[in-house]
Amino acid sequence: MSASVSTRCCIAGGGPAGIMLGLLLARAGVDVTVLEKHGDFLRDFRGDTVHPSTLEVMHELGLLDEFLARPHDKAYDLRVTTGREEAVIADFRRLPTRCGFIAMMPQWEFLDFLRDHAVRYPGFHLLMNAEATGLVQAQGRVTGVTARTADGELRIDAGLVIGADGRRSTLRQAAGLKVLDLGAPIDVLWMRIAKRPDDPAGSGGRIGAGHFVAMIDRGSYWQCAYVIPKGGISAIQARGLDAFRGELAQLVPIFAGRLDQELPAWDAVKLLSVSVDRLETWWKPGLLCIGDAAHAMSPIGGVGINLAIQDAVATANILAATLADPKAGADAITPLLQQVQARRMLPTRLVQWAQVAAQNNLINPLLERQQAPAMPFALRLLNRVPALRVIPAYAVGVGIRPEHVRSPKMQV
Repeated sequence: MSASVSTRCCIAGGGPAGIMLGLLLARAGVDVTVLEKHGDFLRDFRGDTVHPSTLEVMHELGLLDEFLARPHDKAYDLRVTTGREEAVIADFRRLPTRCGFIAMMPQWEFLDFLRDHAVRYPGFHLLMNAEATGLVQAQGRVTGVTARTADGELRIDAGLVIGADGRRSTLRQAAGLKVLDLGAPIDVLWMRIAKRPDDPAGSGGRIGAGHFVAMIDRGSYWQCAYVIPKGGISAIQARGLDAFRGELAQLVPIFAGRLDQELPAWDAVKLLSVSVDRLETWWKPGLLCIGDAAHAMSPIGGVGINLAIQDAVATANILAATLADPKAGADAITPLLQQVQARRMLPTRLVQWAQVAAQNNLINPLLERQQAPAMPFALRLLNRVPALRVIPAYAVGVGIRPEHVRSPKMQV
């Protein structure tokens, strides 16, 4: 190694879980170093939904008003269209939360905001262009991380390592943690389509014969997620881009006449290979995995970011005070790692169960249909009894076992 540094806690991954946890730990007086492999946060088609539960966390941190001053759109409900029928499937205005909407904000804006507040604490250190490549281990315990940086190889010695490096986590693989693959029979094609002044407002989805697309209203454009069978991208590309544009325009008639310009080549269509899995054990002495590194989620419901943020809040609630105590060693930290998993495993299991059930019982049969389906009875019921819309709104916007900020705050 050409260089080495020491920190109390090293977090691999500068996504929502990593940056939020870094902020919360630094706020509690912990010396924390976050590694982000890219030079910035500017990447398309990452989760851009900030849920009511996360907005509640921002309020508890005293940051909500400043956060909502950043560019964003508000989604007060979610709608699904089948043929000429439309159903409102979730109404966030009915939630018992401070904000009755999902804030549609580019993830780089969200991460920039968290970083800007985290750097106000002297213990927060963010290393960009620093990719975690492996673990340092001694006597059966993780004691640090190796990283590749613009200046060469770096070793970070740490009292605790957090793996928040995504669904293809390098650290969970290096630790030999066992992954339970729950299966995902779908993939998603992401694309952005310019929005015109006469387009309807609001996020939702459209169902057609063998097709489903989710449309997120981003104000000036539509962020679209076109669901396909697992591995189906080759067959779609073989039919040609013109055929794909035709299928999309038939499913979303308002797109007719604009797709040649919006999707001029396959480069404008990004493939997300969907996976649903979780670690059987999220930790080993000296290491804890959270967010997608602990549990990869399907994009169904857009709840992955929500769960990652909740993981970060729970981790800080349980660990911050101990990590802030310089006298607390491995014997004090290790038992707390099990507590984090115990706290967050129930919501993880239930959300993944619901996602797999939706994949197998709703989306898969839909993709196999040759004729446009009728509006399902459950969605018709939501139209007839608006009060029921709070149930899916709560599942998506708040979730099971929402976390609240209870970690300490140092004076700066």
